Amino acid sequence: MMRRNNLDIYADIVKVTNGGAKKTQIVYKCNLNFKIIKKYLAILIEKEFVEHKGKLYFSTTKGKSFLTQYREFIAPFKEEMEVASL
Repeated sequence: MMRRNNLDIYADIVKVTNGGAKKTQIVYKCNLNFKIIKKYLAILIEKEFVEHKGKLYFSTTKGKSFLTQYREFIAPFKEEMEVASL
């Protein structure tokens, strides 16, 4: 099984926050813990990929653009990544 790198985790968080999500939802959907998610959210907020409104986190236009570019970048490698994880 391949481990996720930071870029993969950032993309997962931006994807989960696309329609708005509470921290608990992000933790469970991204398979992280509360200590780790705090670090990643702080970075994503600082870089303006995610914004915090009340109890919810939302991906920004910049975050959605990152997610599109990330998906385009990894697309050619998807098959190799799936084979390697078997």
